[in-house]
Amino acid sequence: MARYTCSFILSIDINHLQPLLVEMLQDCNLDVQYYTLDYIMAREIVGTVAYSKMVTVEVLIDKSTATETETRMSIVIKNQELPLQVDNHCRQVFEYIKQAIEDNRNWHLIQSLAG
Repeated sequence: MARYTCSFILSIDINHLQPLLVEMLQDCNLDVQYYTLDYIMAREIVGTVAYSKMVTVEVLIDKSTATETETRMSIVIKNQELPLQVDNHCRQVFEYIKQAIEDNRNWHLIQSLAG
C-alpha cells in the first residue's frame, strides 16, 4: 500500500481553513466524502483510474494548537497500489495536492514538512 504524509503550518484562522480546503480538494478533482471541523476525507472520482490506484486523501486539522493566526494540519494520501516505482500514481497525486496547498492564495504557508 502506497502512503505519503506531509505536515503544514498555515497562517489562517481554523474556522476559515476547513471550507477552503474542501473547495481546494474539489478543484483538484477529488470527491469530498466526509468532513468535520478537524477532519476531511476525499477520494478520486470512480472511473478515472483503476480501483487499486484510487487515492484517498485525509486531512487532519489540529484544533488543540490552533490560534487566530496559525493552524497546523497534516495530510495522508494513500491507495492500495504497491509502490514498486518511485513515481507511482499515489506519489503523483501527493505531489499535486501538496503543491496545491503550498501555492494556495487563501493562506500563507509558514512551514511544510514531508514525511
